[in-house]
Amino acid sequence: MHLPNTLPFAAAMACLALPFAVHGQPFMSDSAALRQLRTDVYTLADDSMMGRETGTKGEQMAAAYIMDRFRQLGLAPMGDDHTYLNAFRFAALPRTGPDNTLQLGRAKLKAGTDFYPLGYSANAQVLTRVARCRYGIVAPEKGRNDFEGVQLEGRAACMSISSPDGIHPHSAWLAHNDLRTRIDNAVKRGATAVIFYNDDPDKATDPPAEFHMKLQPSSVPVVFLTKSGLAKLGQDGDPVVIHTDIIREEKTGHNVVGFQNNGKPWTVVIGAHYDHLGMGDEGSLYRGEPAIHNGADDNASGVATLLQLAADLRAMPNARNNNYLFIAFSGEEKGLFGSSAWAKHPTLPIDSLNYMINMDMVGRLDSTGHLAINGVGTSPAWAVLATLKAGNLSTKTTEGGIGPSDHTSFYLQGVPAIHFFTGSHDSYHKPADDADKVNYPGMLRVARYIESVITTLNDSTKLTFTKTADKDSTETPRFTVTLGVVPDYMYDGTGLRIDGVTEGKPAAHAGLKAGDVVIRLGEHATPDMMGYMKALGLFKKGDDTKVVFLRDGKQLEAPVHFQ
Repeated sequence: MHLPNTLPFAAAMACLALPFAVHGQPFMSDSAALRQLRTDVYTLADDSMMGRETGTKGEQMAAAYIMDRFRQLGLAPMGDDHTYLNAFRFAALPRTGPDNTLQLGRAKLKAGTDFYPLGYSANAQVLTRVARCRYGIVAPEKGRNDFEGVQLEGRAACMSISSPDGIHPHSAWLAHNDLRTRIDNAVKRGATAVIFYNDDPDKATDPPAEFHMKLQPSSVPVVFLTKSGLAKLGQDGDPVVIHTDIIREEKTGHNVVGFQNNGKPWTVVIGAHYDHLGMGDEGSLYRGEPAIHNGADDNASGVATLLQLAADLRAMPNARNNNYLFIAFSGEEKGLFGSSAWAKHPTLPIDSLNYMINMDMVGRLDSTGHLAINGVGTSPAWAVLATLKAGNLSTKTTEGGIGPSDHTSFYLQGVPAIHFFTGSHDSYHKPADDADKVNYPGMLRVARYIESVITTLNDSTKLTFTKTADKDSTETPRFTVTLGVVPDYMYDGTGLRIDGVTEGKPAAHAGLKAGDVVIRLGEHATPDMMGYMKALGLFKKGDDTKVVFLRDGKQLEAPVHFQ
């Protein structure tokens, strides 16, 4: 990817050498700032960065670019050992190793064809015998225990993934379908391995061969027999040899940390994550061959805005009653890894922090100028946001301090924290999130608004922290299915407006499009996002229903099958 009509890198760096501010105004003109914003986004979102996945060469390249920009901006290193880099360790996505073997009786099965290990599996080698356990269901309330009378101590529990009446939303055994529960019940009874199979393919679906971070390994090897593998399964008591080889490794990611020291007692943290999904990772909404996810809006836009703020704040006398710590986080897409690691092991004392500003996806400001600001309940001081006019923006606020971005890590440490966000779109978490789709004048408007926030709060007092009424996670609806839509988080009307549709998912099959407003799932009204989540949580895999939605003011409906 090439940057059209922009300055080469060296010339772009020279833009930072313009004279300092006059009368407190930012020292870069708007035109120079726009050129620099474009340069930063196009560079970070270039194919050469390979999607900036945490722990990869692409992440290292992006970190090197950000460090160079920090040096040019005169920021002091505030990472580890007097450097800009702040390292953290994280568990990488597990993958199948080369030494998975399974022998049933005299039959040697072929890995990937006859069997595959599941994400629940431990790395182990076991020589034992088969113990048939039917479904592995323990249901005292129904008078059923598939382990009763089975000699399971030291054996491989062998069981079907189905149930007595199959796997479907109206099954009498729905509460007992979870494979992890069946594994744990077998292990409690002494099993040293678990072998699953599917003898009911019309009513049950084979478990995925892919690994997921959410699947935690058990203490024993766990494998699944395919149709060809099941044909080689012998009798109860036959010998079995299992060797599972799953590579679970730790990797290192790096935050990039720079400090503007104004000699003041309190420090404002300004953050944005620079990592993205690489060639797809688990968070991708794209279905197809692996492709680079450049993440121009998510979140090269936030990093570019952070760099603009770093350039401006050092030249603004009315912003010098705080120090400023600029952190480009990594690991956000994998679960706020970088910000959580820094907040728990800070390179600057947590109690010296005044407040935190987080920018995540600020590159798609629409024609209405809608800007979401999340976390305003974390301090009474955020009430000032309602009075600010900079950037001519229409702001929408939410109270909660916990959300799906890096401000959460600071809120959990008792730091007032807010998150700026211009909304989702149909290229979110897809390869199409490229630099040519970013609204650069909109980014500059957001930067000017944030500068107005900072200068308005430019006094010698520390913001008061308040806890917000974040709902207990146990009250959050839990889903076993997805419709496959990206919600429009900026929408204030009735229903859930769609910003994007994931290819190959139920919404796409039903013909839903960006801009449609979902008002009902089956018999369940969806008056807002929480109502939609509650309705979705009532459906199970295999269910059929209807989605009722508005398109251009006209009410339509379409059949939906949850895969």
